[in-house]
Amino acid sequence: MSSLFDQPADDGPAAVDPGAPLAVRMRPRSLDEVVGQQHLLGPRAPLRRLVESDEPMSLVLYGPPGTGKTTLAHVISLATKRQFVQLSALDSGVKEVRAVISSAKRELTFSGRRTVLFIDEVHRFSKTQQDSLLSAVEDRIVSLIAATTENPFFSVVSPLLSRSLVLALQPLSDDDVRTLLHRALTSDRGLDGAVTLSAEAEEHLVRIAGGDGRKALTALESGAGAAQAVGATEIDLATLETAVAQAAVRYDRQGDQHYDVASALIKSIRGSDVDAAMHYLARMVEAGEDPRFIARRLVISASEDIGMADPTALLTAVAAADAVAFIGMPEGHFPLAQAVVHLATAPKSNAVTVAMGESVADVRKGLAGPVPPGLRDGHYAGAKKLGHAQTYVYPHAHPDGVVPQQYPPDALVGKDYYRPTSRGVEGRLAERLAKLRAIVRRTR
Repeated sequence: MSSLFDQPADDGPAAVDPGAPLAVRMRPRSLDEVVGQQHLLGPRAPLRRLVESDEPMSLVLYGPPGTGKTTLAHVISLATKRQFVQLSALDSGVKEVRAVISSAKRELTFSGRRTVLFIDEVHRFSKTQQDSLLSAVEDRIVSLIAATTENPFFSVVSPLLSRSLVLALQPLSDDDVRTLLHRALTSDRGLDGAVTLSAEAEEHLVRIAGGDGRKALTALESGAGAAQAVGATEIDLATLETAVAQAAVRYDRQGDQHYDVASALIKSIRGSDVDAAMHYLARMVEAGEDPRFIARRLVISASEDIGMADPTALLTAVAAADAVAFIGMPEGHFPLAQAVVHLATAPKSNAVTVAMGESVADVRKGLAGPVPPGLRDGHYAGAKKLGHAQTYVYPHAHPDGVVPQQYPPDALVGKDYYRPTSRGVEGRLAERLAKLRAIVRRTR
């Protein structure tokens, strides 16, 4: 199991605001209500040990949206019986942080009660704002729980990281999402049996959730409201589609059609049919396919099927992958579409793919041999005595920047791995490559 939260039949004594969003009402209240994240919450896992021993601790919770970072912070606070204060990096600054720290000092001094300070989206804090937390964390005046969707080793200052335990949360598995939906349908904190969910609607909810528990519950709540508005007691697929305004595309992201549609996308790009490629991209997006999976396939296609025929194709594909990671979905489908159009309409060449395949095959056959002496490292003591780098000719010292010189091992002299086509940029590259090889190999 990857993550999220199960609700027991006995929902506990705490009052629940019936007007709160379903995702809020269904939040767990103890570690035992949490389903998944077993790498953090199993019997011997670090987070459970820290909570059950009530040790002073500071955590950085890192993971995608909807995996339970905020919920886990609340559960930790309840489990440790500490004062819980929440700040958002979107609308808080150094002033608010210092006010919380001052209050935590008073609470600790007069009542002996410690404070858990939860900061959501901590990556949005500036270095100065993050630095303002250091002394309070170091002195254990507050137990910091910082949540971020960004890699904390790039977005959180090193001194704060060194004082915290970094815990990575995983996206929900499809089974976790189903469990969450079933509990929300039956729990008296949730929909309390007011509606049921058809099998098709359930599968659609799982697809559109994309591993995000909050998204799943929000869509379920919307579907329930739409069903009840027309007096229905079941949320069927049509009702759900209307409620969430997203058409159901019937293929299993873990099954054969997942791979069939992905294969069709890449083959349509390879075949330069931009319209078919756009169709398959739309099917994947509408089915709730992980956009990172789509982006990875496009990056591979840019090198495998286009290569140097259009070197900018790889730049576009990588930029699309970065854009999707930066802005997320649904807007992320625009850079994906731009990349698909670029790749499908670009001139095609698999010369890079063939060159890599043949060179790897030769290495596996044992056609390696020693590096020519002139190319060996000559920067360490004793290299000169071994004759390393003594015959090396520095190309930049020549007016053309190219000199006759043996670069490959003896067994591969004269071997042509890269054979450019005449298509696109590669056509011009073929002419230049012939001249380069003529010069470089002049000594042989």
